[in-house]
Amino acid sequence: MVPVPLASSSNGRVSGKSWKSQKSPTVRSQLPDGVKTKNWEDRMRKTQQALAIKKLQTELREEKQAEIQRRRQVTHERKKAAEERQRLEEAKAKMGARKAARLRRRAGRTKKING
Repeated sequence: MVPVPLASSSNGRVSGKSWKSQKSPTVRSQLPDGVKTKNWEDRMRKTQQALAIKKLQTELREEKQAEIQRRRQVTHERKKAAEERQRLEEAKAKMGARKAARLRRRAGRTKKING
């Protein structure tokens, strides 16, 4: 039986893991286009473009929301003003009826006499 020489350091050892010894380039088929491009400036330009588009979309959405809110506010104010006018008209009619009843009482007319 021949003795197996032992490696004095990790330099002489070989990993038993088959996947560890295979060194190959990264498969880039699943990576997004922005990462595949080799030019850093191109990637940064695309990123900045995407950020600008997103910012514009956000601004447009906020403008639209503000317009809806403004319309809702205007409608609410109109409704409130109409209710106030209606309330004032009813109060005026009520006060007119009270004043008429008061004048009739002063004149001596009641419900029994001269209706």
